[in-house]
Amino acid sequence: MTRVFIVEDDEGIASSLCRHLASWGYEPRACEDFFHVAEACTAFDPQLVLLDLSLPVRDGFHWCAELRRASRVLIVFLSSADDAMSIVTATTLGADDYIAKPFDPAVLRAKLQALLRRAYDYGDAPGALEYRGARLSRTDATLRVGEETVSLTRNEYRILLTLMERPGALVSRQTLMERLWETDSFVDENTLSVNVARLRRKLEALGLGGMIATRKGMGYALK
Repeated sequence: MTRVFIVEDDEGIASSLCRHLASWGYEPRACEDFFHVAEACTAFDPQLVLLDLSLPVRDGFHWCAELRRASRVLIVFLSSADDAMSIVTATTLGADDYIAKPFDPAVLRAKLQALLRRAYDYGDAPGALEYRGARLSRTDATLRVGEETVSLTRNEYRILLTLMERPGALVSRQTLMERLWETDSFVDENTLSVNVARLRRKLEALGLGGMIATRKGMGYALK
């Protein structure tokens, strides 16, 4: 179930959002501690954050910057401030969308579904994938082994995701390049090789050297 973290100090609005999100099949949680928003968000590990601009202690801009430093989670501002400067600032800090209050719940739902679909390539439930003790998060494109975590680029993430979806099976270079083309990036044989090499270095740093085996002239497979 897709987790949505709500950072909204108006209890009425927060409760309404929770009810709507739950009815749409999401798992919502409203922030209760506005002194430690980033910590509470990390503990919940959401796929998406709904963030108000005007908040106690620190404003939404501050928390957007804090969250973006540590995560690639989707961030959507919900604010009654709909001036151009607020929208530009939010976007500059890494927000993925900005929706002015009051908003139509149907419009909000459509926007959230579109954002999630584009970002994570899933419908409503992006579970993490695990292989040999490595956990690949579809939430923020990170790979975790024990207490160690590395961030992956979009191409590295898609390569590893494709391989982990087919554990032990041979995946052709053509299949991987087609998966990378979905990002609208130009990918040739050399680009794929460079990305695989970088991914292997990150796996080695986590103690997973040799996890990706090369089948010469054919493709790659997870050992």
